[in-house]
Amino acid sequence: MDLFNILSEDKIKQAIKDGEFNRLPGMGKPLQLEDLSHISPELRVSYKMMKNAGMLDEEGELKKSIYKLEDLASACQDALQKEKLELQLSEKRVKLEQILKKRGTFSSKASAFYKNKINSKWS
Repeated sequence: MDLFNILSEDKIKQAIKDGEFNRLPGMGKPLQLEDLSHISPELRVSYKMMKNAGMLDEEGELKKSIYKLEDLASACQDALQKEKLELQLSEKRVKLEQILKKRGTFSSKASAFYKNKINSKWS
């Protein structure tokens, strides 16, 4: 064992002695493990972090919807149906923009640059 592991173990043992783990939320309850088999092993940690931060719920669903609508609109032959799909697509984009704005995702200059790149790719 290296020094870091030894120090970590000592800190944990001291915290147990001091009772710092006695009143943790969920103590004594079984862990609820979720099935992440549909996500590649390299992305599981980042997926879990984003999900715990609340970034994948509505935003992820909106992005999926946008991609599907883009594919449908590009393949659609009927002008009336294509117009409906484009309307739905613009509504989803506005909703996604509102979520990102509310969260402050693109508030810095660097992220605003990437926002423009993303928007140009979507357009």
